[in-house]
Amino acid sequence: MDTEQVWWASYPGWVGQKAQPFPFENLGQLIHHAAERYGDRKAETLVLPNGMEASLTFREVDRLSDDFAAYLRQGLGLAAGARVAILLPNCLAYPVCAFGALKAGCVVVNTNPLYTARELEEQLKDSGAEVLVVLDHFGDKVTEVVPRTQVKTVVVTSIADGFSLPTRWLIQAKLKLSGIIPRLHHPTTSYTQALRQGASHRAKAHLLPEAAPTRDSLALLQYTGGTTGTSKGAMLSHGNLLANLEQIAEITRAYLVPGEETVLTVLPMYHVIAFTINLLFGFHTGSQSILVPNPRPLKNLQPAFQNHVITWMTAVNTLLKALPDEPWFKPELTQKMLGAFAGGMATHPSVLQRWEATTGCLVIEGFGLSEASPLVTYNVAERHGQRLRRTMAQVGGVGLPLPGTDVRLVDDEGQAVAPGGHGEIVIRGPQVMLGYWNQTEESARTLRDGWLHTGDIGCFDAMGYLTITDRKKDMIIVSGFNVFPNEVEACIALHPDVADVAVVGVPDDNTGEAVRAFVVSTRELSVEELRRHCREILVNYKVPTRFSFLAEIPKNAVGKALRRELRAQAAEE
Repeated sequence: MDTEQVWWASYPGWVGQKAQPFPFENLGQLIHHAAERYGDRKAETLVLPNGMEASLTFREVDRLSDDFAAYLRQGLGLAAGARVAILLPNCLAYPVCAFGALKAGCVVVNTNPLYTARELEEQLKDSGAEVLVVLDHFGDKVTEVVPRTQVKTVVVTSIADGFSLPTRWLIQAKLKLSGIIPRLHHPTTSYTQALRQGASHRAKAHLLPEAAPTRDSLALLQYTGGTTGTSKGAMLSHGNLLANLEQIAEITRAYLVPGEETVLTVLPMYHVIAFTINLLFGFHTGSQSILVPNPRPLKNLQPAFQNHVITWMTAVNTLLKALPDEPWFKPELTQKMLGAFAGGMATHPSVLQRWEATTGCLVIEGFGLSEASPLVTYNVAERHGQRLRRTMAQVGGVGLPLPGTDVRLVDDEGQAVAPGGHGEIVIRGPQVMLGYWNQTEESARTLRDGWLHTGDIGCFDAMGYLTITDRKKDMIIVSGFNVFPNEVEACIALHPDVADVAVVGVPDDNTGEAVRAFVVSTRELSVEELRRHCREILVNYKVPTRFSFLAEIPKNAVGKALRRELRAQAAEE
């Protein structure tokens, strides 16, 4: 059943309508407008596990990002469209550098700080990034990787940047003495030096020349595996991201109060959910963003909850499941929270119900993907006193299409499935990506006749709400992060004593799915030996949580591993 078959008249006014457009041609204008509107209100507040805090106001973020834009454009002479890779956890430098790159007409390349050197090198090479902004904690990767890439400039920041000078010295000294900060053997520019240089250029020029990207200009390379294969850069334009912000503004207009909200930013801003919703939408609405650099262990979140009145947050199933088990986490910490917006992976009904029973705070689910900036569908909610309550939606569904978004279900031939049937989810809307970076064939395969083929299988209920039921491909989602069996298999196969290997995803109560490996070896191997091998090559969430040894991998007539059989075997064990 497609969206035209739904009786929209019984739904909120935004359903089936287009979102009200913003009067901006690019994201830089949106950022500047928010800074003018919210001025000296705190925009970004970094909260460390020991409770120490540092903040930037909206006006300060705007000014500092102008400085960084001038550094990129006038100091380094970057051309419009140059790629700037950001390898940072949630910290005060992130919004400054991301906004500065966007204002400069450059393209932000979101990069996971947990990547191994191999993964980082592949992404930097593929994107052609000329500038890398990195936290000093990851200096060892810079020394190893950067000389083999097109990166010309490395800007190094510290978690202490943004604190007062004495406090900054104290934090940096403690970190260096602890041995956490590796020695850099590569020419770098400090974050503070870059900002000073940019401010000097602006002062000399008196007026910063406009980079003037348009809505059609490329803004972001958000790396994802899409539905198949290795990681690809989804090309999101200023217009794509602005459209998704317009859509989110439309559906939350009834309950989010501009300039009065506080959002917990625990999901990393290099992930598309937090980038669009927490960073961009939060800034646009004047929400104070509480930045948590590292949520592990979860006790690191305690000062954020105890010292701030959180009114909304983004979350994944893993976080919603684990927080109520923390001894410090009390229901009163969420007493003014409107809702938790969940995505990135399926939220288990039992997790949702327990969270809501414990906190009284509604979990609002949606469906999205990097290729759609990311939000596509959203469950309807309404304000009820200090809380939100669910409207018509069934628990476990992911809601209705966003304003201006068409959602259909199709079979393998691209034909619409019968009402009540299951089919691949295809979408059309202004938030859909331009294509994949330097991947013409994959772009054509994914974008067909104006429709984005998601690779996810779903169905509509009688009220028109979408439910995700399966995935067309074998991608595994671990705590909201994409893991591709082929990549993990290739890495395991590098072990000299591995003769054959197949990898599947299996259900996991904590992470949604976990990676499971089936191995044929030429000699007796230990699980720990294989796990050490994987950890040298793969980021932690891609490392299999369990290994099984087989005499042979079940395969079809053309030699392809029968992953369905392996998943069934795993379920029986």
